[in-house]
Amino acid sequence: MEEGSADIALIGLAVMGQNLILNMNDNGFVVCAFNRTVEKVERFLQNEAKGTKIIGAKSLEDMVSKLKRPKRVMLLVKAGSAVDAFIEKLVPLLQPGDIIIDGGNSEYRDSNRRSKELKNQGILFVGSGVSGGEDGARYGPSLMPGGSEEAWPHIKDIFQKISAKVGNEPCCDWVGDEGAGHFVKMVHNGIEYGDMQLICEAYQLMKDTLGMTPDEISNVMEKWNKGELESFLIEITRDILAFKDTDGSFLVEKIRDSAGQKGTGKWTAISALEYGIPVTLIGESVFARCLSALKNERVEASKKLVGPSNLKYQGDKEEFIGHIQKALYASKIISYAQGFMLMREAAKEFGWKLNYGSIALMWRGGCIIRSVFLGNIKSAFDKNPDLQNLLLDNFFSEAIQKSQESWRKTVSAAVTLGVPTPAFSSALAFYDGYRLERLPANLIQAQRDYFGAHTYELLTSPGTWHHTNWTGHGGSVSSSTYQA
Repeated sequence: MEEGSADIALIGLAVMGQNLILNMNDNGFVVCAFNRTVEKVERFLQNEAKGTKIIGAKSLEDMVSKLKRPKRVMLLVKAGSAVDAFIEKLVPLLQPGDIIIDGGNSEYRDSNRRSKELKNQGILFVGSGVSGGEDGARYGPSLMPGGSEEAWPHIKDIFQKISAKVGNEPCCDWVGDEGAGHFVKMVHNGIEYGDMQLICEAYQLMKDTLGMTPDEISNVMEKWNKGELESFLIEITRDILAFKDTDGSFLVEKIRDSAGQKGTGKWTAISALEYGIPVTLIGESVFARCLSALKNERVEASKKLVGPSNLKYQGDKEEFIGHIQKALYASKIISYAQGFMLMREAAKEFGWKLNYGSIALMWRGGCIIRSVFLGNIKSAFDKNPDLQNLLLDNFFSEAIQKSQESWRKTVSAAVTLGVPTPAFSSALAFYDGYRLERLPANLIQAQRDYFGAHTYELLTSPGTWHHTNWTGHGGSVSSSTYQA
């Protein structure tokens, strides 16, 4: 097949696709645009892409003919069957060594499968997380590519040039094999759920127990954004809270309190259960959205179920705001520690070599969870690439130590005043569980052995399994062991 002039083709002209194409064009790459509805290509070329070097294609054959070798095709279509359908149509048009990139929010197991299937056909597959929303796509997203590593030298220049930068460092690096890029993106989205829920809990505490107005809380967010909590989500929360509707009232207070979700937070929680990693804060954040969605039931319940009679915080207002700030910071550390625990377990499971420091750097800019905090995570893994848990790094253990008293006071006050703080509370419970040498699981093991002869180990001889005839009339036969 004759070689064309385009550096890369992009299929899917929704907002993200269009913005990525314009970003690539700005960075000096010739992009061929294609969409299943071909009229959309024409519209894009006549409007947003007018006066650029972007070219269009009328069919997949036409698109492939316009590409330089190795031919690079990026998909930005709905995750699931649409990705498989395009791959099926593309394979006969490509040659060994050509590259298919899936830039959608695909499930990582799909990327594992596609990577293997395409490898057998000589095609290099890349599954890449793309974060930063429309604005990120246009001016610099965080990119998390994984899959066939042989593809990386051929896409590195494009990906690193279009990605966000922190200093001169691109927020994009090779993540790992198969679905590693999409797994890391999934964890990113789970952490995003956690960060958003934590900020909402801080907001509700200030609103309900201190009686603060949205603009007062916005001013607090403004202050927080100048310190250790500086991040994209705190910044946009500050702006949202200060935003007024056309009638002069605060828009945020008119929005129905029933949250939606697209599933990636849920996938993170499911993976946590699957691999036995206690990613409790993200799990609670997903459940908090599920609970919010029961709006009609909650309206009914609010008429019948009573909470504490006093809903107002009685102590010093400024001091309590300081406690909430520290509770938010400490809980956020727990959320990231849990996310990295999950990535470590997946790496073990699939044999991926993940570079945790560079993942933190990829998240420093362009993406939704970007924050100054990620620089500290990068430093922790630079100091010790084999760090078992972020909480064991001196910076983070000291930060938790300094925040701990405020964190406990915040959760205690929330419980006493009847304000739900599932993310603050589960983060603290995890911390207390993780730092204790002994937990009550010895009693669980005894119970399991009593009713099901599931056996137990002794502290003095781990690895050797014992069964006790607890009642005197049970047998001495034990059941086989299994991992819960």
